[in-house]
Amino acid sequence: MAPDDVSRDEGQLNTKPETAEFVLNHTMLRIKDPAASLGFYRDLLGMTLVKRLDFPPGKFSLFFLGYVRAEDGPIPAGVAERIAFTFRQRGLLELTHNWGSETDEAVRYHDGNAEPRGFGHIGISVPDVEAACARFDAAGVEFVKRPDEGAMKGLAFVRDPDGYWVEILKARSLAGL
Repeated sequence: MAPDDVSRDEGQLNTKPETAEFVLNHTMLRIKDPAASLGFYRDLLGMTLVKRLDFPPGKFSLFFLGYVRAEDGPIPAGVAERIAFTFRQRGLLELTHNWGSETDEAVRYHDGNAEPRGFGHIGISVPDVEAACARFDAAGVEFVKRPDEGAMKGLAFVRDPDGYWVEILKARSLAGL
């Protein structure tokens, strides 16, 4: 397929009735230490912890985080209702923690920055990249790229506690507006 053929329908609404109710619900990242990761995604990036699920027989926990807005409705208090609400949301981040990994020095996850390359990063759109980066600087977050560095100005890349890259961008700036 020629490069021009792959995007010939860019911007056209996909109206297939058999996929009308499909939703990109979440992307999963393995984490070593939930306290560090929740501190980063919830406290520093401002995501809401929508639901935590623990699986004692498998010795792992799942943390579903995202940007839930008031117009999404209240997050239900009941367990079953909260689970259903969680899996209806768009664009959540699922952090998977295997119990005991936080104290095991040998545990390292493929964060997309080593071979083989595949996963690259997640992107967070913010109203002010410079202000967000000042916040990250104050918190001691590691930068991969600052907004004034490299060929693509105005966006940044930071590392989360597990080394995953997080792109910090402003939609209007990338659009040239």
